[in-house]
Amino acid sequence: MVETSFDIVIVGAGHAGAQAAIALRQNKYAGRIAIVGDEPELPYERPPLSKEYFSGEKSFERILIRPAAFWDERGVTMLLGKRVVQVDPSSRIVTTESGEAIGYGQLIWAAGGTPRALSCPGHDLAGVHSVRTRKDVDRILANLDGAARIAVIGGGYIGLEAAAVLAKAGKQVVLIEALDRVLARVAGEALSRFYEAEHRAHGVEIRLGAVVACIEGEGEASGVRLADGEVIAADLVIVGIGIVPAVAPLIAAGAEGGNGVAVDRQCRTSLPDIFAIGDCALHANRFAGGAPIRVESVQNANDQATLVAKTITGQELEYDSVPWFWSNQYDLKLQTVGISAGHDVAVLRGDPAARSFSVVYLKQGRVVALDCVNVARDYVQGRKLVVEGLCPDPAKLADPGTPLKELAGA
Repeated sequence: MVETSFDIVIVGAGHAGAQAAIALRQNKYAGRIAIVGDEPELPYERPPLSKEYFSGEKSFERILIRPAAFWDERGVTMLLGKRVVQVDPSSRIVTTESGEAIGYGQLIWAAGGTPRALSCPGHDLAGVHSVRTRKDVDRILANLDGAARIAVIGGGYIGLEAAAVLAKAGKQVVLIEALDRVLARVAGEALSRFYEAEHRAHGVEIRLGAVVACIEGEGEASGVRLADGEVIAADLVIVGIGIVPAVAPLIAAGAEGGNGVAVDRQCRTSLPDIFAIGDCALHANRFAGGAPIRVESVQNANDQATLVAKTITGQELEYDSVPWFWSNQYDLKLQTVGISAGHDVAVLRGDPAARSFSVVYLKQGRVVALDCVNVARDYVQGRKLVVEGLCPDPAKLADPGTPLKELAGA
């Protein structure tokens, strides 16, 4: 029995879900909208969880996407603390974990993902944490005073950002990465080696090519045992090894997908009147060579949400936004535009020793991505190179004295 129904139900109260509701109202949508979120909080920004919120520089109120009054004024119903576990596309009903049935006219799936857990023994011990929600970070902070030695598993952005915050807080940090360099999946070697050196200079011990065999401890984590038998003592363990897209209810309902739910250029799934956006949406992206990809970024979440809102309100558009990302570590601001995976040439622009440089990635002569460290000018001017797939002279790209806007206009 349907207990309540709405014209549009948005599952997920993160960046994508919040922006979908905001954009619907901006585009004059007048129907009833509900956001169903599995956390008790109003939608909030996720990136600060491993940065400013973790370090105490920002309160939770400062990372809310919008205050409570905003949602009330725009007639968006918040159904919080409710996890959707079933979708019935024929009856147009979603069912929550508690058994509540919610009817919809159109469904926007913006559920994001859950932290990928370790599969080794001890992964579920107390003291093993992830960084995905406010509750995750609050739990870490509550145990931080008594933790002098911290092991961070995973050398991606989440792991590196957490390590930076912890090192600045005076903790003894060991970062454990299974591959031969940090950021191996998202950046070239020059950037990886730069960040490894920066973290070591701040006292972080980095173990590369280190495979975790188990988490040791009696009821609570006391260390990380590596495959070679070494045990790294730790009062607290943080795991940052990616996410698992939260799409099981859609796949069970018959949606196409696997590592995410497949969507078309309007973010429609294969199920009628069901869209998917954000981290969980598997879409063809020309900036990734047209291959299906999930893009885990605020940009992708917001842009796909806006596209769906415009589609629902009768505008004919296709998703074609260039991906962009950022990461703050110590006093370093990394800004990335494009996707560097598959590049065949990496051009270093500037001197990493100066802590202000860019790496320009090319594939078959075309610029596909830039990583810019403390040089916002390159990030802003280099965007056109990526969007238009331009083929500038690599020698000129390597010269920091040549503005990228000149090469974009050449």
